[in-house]
Amino acid sequence: MLRTVASTIRRTAKERFGWRKLRPGQAEAIKALVKGADVLVVMPTGSGKSAVYQLAGLLLDGPTVVVSPLIALQRDQLAGLAARGGGKPGLEAVAVNSAQGAGQTSHAWESLRTGEAEFIFLAPEQLANDAVVDRLAQARISLFVVDEAHCVSAWGHDFRPDYLRIGDVMERLGSPRIAALTATAAPPVRAEIIEKLKMRRPVQIIQGFDRPNLRLEVHRFTDGRRKQAAVVEKVEELVGTGLVYTATRKDTEHYAEALRASGRRAAAYHAGLKAAEREQVHTGFLAGQIEVVVATSAFGMGIDKPDVRFVVHADVSESLDSYYQEIGRAGRDGAPALTLLFYRSEDLGLRNFFASGGGQPDVLTTVAGAVQKHTKDEGSVEPSVLKEELELSHTRLTNAVNLLEQAGAIDVDGQGRLHYTNPRLKVSTAVTRAGEVGEAHVRVDRSRVEMMRGYAETMGCRRQFLLGYFGEELPKPCGNCDTCSSGSATVNLIDLRDGNRSKPPKSPRFALNAQVKHREWGRGVVMRHEPDRITVLFEQVGYRTLSLAALQADDGLLVVQKPA
Repeated sequence: MLRTVASTIRRTAKERFGWRKLRPGQAEAIKALVKGADVLVVMPTGSGKSAVYQLAGLLLDGPTVVVSPLIALQRDQLAGLAARGGGKPGLEAVAVNSAQGAGQTSHAWESLRTGEAEFIFLAPEQLANDAVVDRLAQARISLFVVDEAHCVSAWGHDFRPDYLRIGDVMERLGSPRIAALTATAAPPVRAEIIEKLKMRRPVQIIQGFDRPNLRLEVHRFTDGRRKQAAVVEKVEELVGTGLVYTATRKDTEHYAEALRASGRRAAAYHAGLKAAEREQVHTGFLAGQIEVVVATSAFGMGIDKPDVRFVVHADVSESLDSYYQEIGRAGRDGAPALTLLFYRSEDLGLRNFFASGGGQPDVLTTVAGAVQKHTKDEGSVEPSVLKEELELSHTRLTNAVNLLEQAGAIDVDGQGRLHYTNPRLKVSTAVTRAGEVGEAHVRVDRSRVEMMRGYAETMGCRRQFLLGYFGEELPKPCGNCDTCSSGSATVNLIDLRDGNRSKPPKSPRFALNAQVKHREWGRGVVMRHEPDRITVLFEQVGYRTLSLAALQADDGLLVVQKPA
C-alpha cells in the first residue's frame, strides 16, 4: 500500500506539475495526508511547503480550503497554481476576500458548489462569517490547509487572533484532515499549533531551519545618519535583485529615492500605497523590471522569486522569527546570497514601542459586559451581532474576545457563538485577568526584541545563535558569517572552553527543548545552549538567558519537568 501511494504521488507530481523529484519531507507529508492523518510541516522559506497541499489536494476526493493571512499571499498562490496547471482540469483555484468584487465572489462560490474549483483561498477573518462556514460545510471539504500556521500561537511572533477561530470551525466542516504549514515554529509554537487547531496526533515533518547558502552579516553603527548613508552605499554596489527592509513607511520612500538617484531601479512598498501601486511594484519585481524593493514587513510573505541575491535590513526586525522569514527570501535557487543587518542599538527602542500594545481596559470591559448580558438573556451571542451592537472594528473585537477567552472569562462554542463562562465572575475581575494575559504577551514580545539584540551583538557564530533561537543545534561554527570570517566566533568559543569565563557544569542537566520550571518565572522550554549559559522561553516572561554557573550554585532555581 505504501509503495502504491508513493508511486502515485511521484506520477502525479510529474504529470500534473512537471516535477521529476520532490524535495525532502514533501513526499512524506503528502503520503500522511493521503492516508488520512493530520500533518504539521515546518520547512525553511522557499523549500516547497505549498507543493504539499497542492499534490495532496489533487489526490483526495473533495475540495481543499487554504487559509492565508494576506490577500497578497493568496494572489501569489493562485498565480502559482494557474502557472503550474496550464489549464489542466482539477487545478482550478478561486479566492474569497475583501479585495474582490461581488461578481468574483459569486463566481468563486459557484465554482466550489459545482465541483469545478479544487482549491479555495480564504483570509482567516472569513471564518467568522456563518454563511461562509455553511457554504464550506456543504462543499464537503477533504483537506483544510492553514498556511503561516505560527499565526495561531500566542507564543509565536506573528500572532493573529482570527486564527484562533479555525479550531472551532473544524467540527462544523465535518473534521477534515488538516495540514498546518509554517517556516518558523520552535517546539513551544508547534505544540500550541497542534492544540489550537485541534489536530489529531499529527505527523510532524520538521526539516530544520538552516540555509547554508545564506551569508549572515551585521554592520554596527552609533550614528543614525552614517548608518543611512552606509545602507545606500552598500546597496548601490551589490549585484542582482534584492530587498531592503525598513521599520517605517517614510524610510521606504527615503531609501528608494536615494537608490534611484544612484542609478538603481528601486521602488518603495508599504501598506500606505494604493492597491494599484502595490500591485505594480509586486509584478515589476517578479518580472525583473525592478531591481530593489525597499519595503516594510508588509512586502514579501509568499513572494516566490528564486534569484534574490541579497536581503538588507536598514533597521532591526521585531524579532528573530521575522528576521529569519525576511532573510529567507534570498537565495531560494540555492546559490549564494547575502543577508546584511545594519544595526544601531538605539533602534531597538522603536521595536520595544511597537511591542508595548496590550488589551485596552475600556474595550475589554465593554465586550465582557455585553457577552455577560447576552449570555444571561439569550444563552450566547454571535460575534457579528456584538460587533454591530458595540460599534467596534473587527480587529478590536477579536483581540478583546481572545484575551477574555485566554483568561477563562469567555468561551467560544463549536458554532462560533460567545458565552460568558461564569455568571458569578465579575466583569472587573475578568478584565483584570485578560489584562494580565495581554501583559504577558507584551513581555514575550519585548523579550524577542532583546533576542534580536543578542543576535546583532554576539561575538560568536551568528548561524549558531540564529538556529539556537529555534531550538536547533549547530555543533560547529558555520564558516559563512562575519564573526566566523573575522575569527571572533572561534576566539569566543576558545575563551569559553579555556575557562576565561565561568565554566559550565561538566554534564548539563538542561537538554535542548527540555521542559523546565523557574522558581520565579514559571514554566518554560530550553531553546538554546552555549558553553556557559542556556536560553529559555518562558510562558509568562518570554526569552531569558541564564548562567549555568548560577544554576549550578542554586540547584533549585531551575528544575527539569517530567513530560506529561
